[in-house]
Amino acid sequence: MELRITKDALMEGIQTVQNAVAQKSSLPILSNVLLEAEKDNLKLTATDLDIGICSTIPVSVDQPGAITIPAKKFFDIIKALPDESEINLSMKKSNSVAIKSGKANFKIIGLPKEEFPQLPLFKDKDSVTVEQIVLKEMINLTDFAISRDDTRFVLNGMLFIIKGDSINMVATDGRRLALSSKPLPKKTPIDREVIIPTKTVQEVKRMLLDEGEVTIKFGDNQVMFAFPKCIILSRLIEGEYPNYEKVIPEKSSKEVRLSREEFLSATNRASIFTDQDSMAIKLSIKKKKMTISKNTPYLGEAKEELDVEYSGDDVIEIGFNPRYLMDVLRNLTDEEIVLEVNDSNKPGVVRRGEEYTYVVLPMQLTT
Repeated sequence: MELRITKDALMEGIQTVQNAVAQKSSLPILSNVLLEAEKDNLKLTATDLDIGICSTIPVSVDQPGAITIPAKKFFDIIKALPDESEINLSMKKSNSVAIKSGKANFKIIGLPKEEFPQLPLFKDKDSVTVEQIVLKEMINLTDFAISRDDTRFVLNGMLFIIKGDSINMVATDGRRLALSSKPLPKKTPIDREVIIPTKTVQEVKRMLLDEGEVTIKFGDNQVMFAFPKCIILSRLIEGEYPNYEKVIPEKSSKEVRLSREEFLSATNRASIFTDQDSMAIKLSIKKKKMTISKNTPYLGEAKEELDVEYSGDDVIEIGFNPRYLMDVLRNLTDEEIVLEVNDSNKPGVVRRGEEYTYVVLPMQLTT
């Protein structure tokens, strides 16, 4: 293997795959990145056996070949080289790779390609193609609700549903639930429900742009996201996801309409006086006003009034974890939002037509 490449191009490929390198593993090969040079491309591959990422970048290949080398040392070397420099990579004897840039020379010892795990092929598998910007918006509106509790492993991922002419994403941690639905460009015969791990969701989110398409392919217990310059492969979480439809309340006649930005800012200010022992802020809702307040005896008090339109006749006082409100308010882009409330013991719901539903359980007010 012998090739020439710019530092910027190589860094782009490295940054794409680096999160898939195994940090701690009994298999030394998983700490390596696989380099494969052929024609005018260099393919970099990394995997921890749960997720694999491949990035393809254009290079000048003088001699094709393949080898694996320690990922972290390779990344550190390339990062330390002068900016805008041309880098020469060449494979030597004893599975070593020479790295040359200007007057800087390195030699790094690797392992043969044959020891590197072979990533699965997805030939003749179910697949669907969607706009990247659509998938990006759906993930932004749901991934914050994924559970971080390792004891409920099926909730440590996102439920991904493709059926007929729609794609749905669901995330919940048991205290709030986010559901995003979008129509597909054309009807598909695919009928799949899979749970995609959090790490994979975050890697896909990192790659998504505001233009272009991504093709999603499904294997028996794996999924692939194919981008123009890279692919992400992942194992799926096995298990049965809870019946999310049962926890979504029917539409309420009691609606609070208000500015999203004002609601977000006031909630953020009230949250200053929360702590681990007293998380809930209070919303006091009546016809034209909503008061957001937090009183923590040993800290202090925050109170703020917002102008709202409330369709109910009664006064409702309800407590929420402010972070659960801010998560959805930060990711929605609407100027106004509608918060549905029934009473102090029922969930609050934010909907955006048929495409988005966010359900958040209330908290008991201590003051």
